[in-house]
Amino acid sequence: MTTSRPERPLIRVLYDESRRDLRDPGRPRPVRLYLWEPDRPEADPAPLVVVSHGTGGSGGDMEWLAGPLRGAGFRVVALDHHGNNHVDGYEPEGFLHVWERPRDVSFVLDALARERPLGPVGAAGFSLGGYTAAALAGARVVPEVLWAVLTGEVPLPEIPEFPEVLEALRARYPVDETSRRALDAAGADLSDPRVRAVFQVAPGVGGLVSPESLAAVRVPVDIRWGGADTIAPYETDTRPYLENIPTASGRSAGPDVRHDDFFAPEPADPDVRFRVGGEAAAFFRRHLV
Repeated sequence: MTTSRPERPLIRVLYDESRRDLRDPGRPRPVRLYLWEPDRPEADPAPLVVVSHGTGGSGGDMEWLAGPLRGAGFRVVALDHHGNNHVDGYEPEGFLHVWERPRDVSFVLDALARERPLGPVGAAGFSLGGYTAAALAGARVVPEVLWAVLTGEVPLPEIPEFPEVLEALRARYPVDETSRRALDAAGADLSDPRVRAVFQVAPGVGGLVSPESLAAVRVPVDIRWGGADTIAPYETDTRPYLENIPTASGRSAGPDVRHDDFFAPEPADPDVRFRVGGEAAAFFRRHLV
């Protein structure tokens, strides 16, 4: 469906028959998408940027990033990741089975490509969406580290949206060898060769990603982070991407910028998300146009 104003996105729900709905295993996995067409496309087909939201967010919240991209001539599609978005509600797998997120993106790209030719493709993401974008360029989570988190050997950082997420996951998947083997999917190659450039904003999961996989990334990567971010701190989450990806560059969005400034209704720095959105548009213009 469309909304009344043409600058609002087209909203659709697609269904991935290869994966199951977390609430009803008899149904396919839903993937909601928000599609913005460019103001003034400079190419036909227009270059496309896929946007992945942060933990507990929604693709519909990412207009601060989609707007500058659309204004710069890009087609933009943002996703709702099943079980990890506030539109449909939360499930523990949506928060902790992070490897399903890049699969959502590739599924959407396949669906869009069946409808019309895709232009050059980039991926952008905020927080856990920053991991998602990097995974599409080859970043891989280490299954052994995830297993250590599941068993309690490694502490899980606090997740305000779902404080009891680890207990909820253990209730569904007992800590046994079957669960251990299931985590092998986390270390799979989830890269998508269509993705030519990646822009990360306050990326998460940096401490769970294999340095060797980051060293193999070949597409250009640009990163922004907040100097006062305590949710995805620079040392834990951003530095692994910045130092291990040979094509990566980046800079702080400001010494006082918090993680919340990218989604809070009243951010401490009200300009940061628009400033970073403009920098993302400039980055993708260099590498996709």
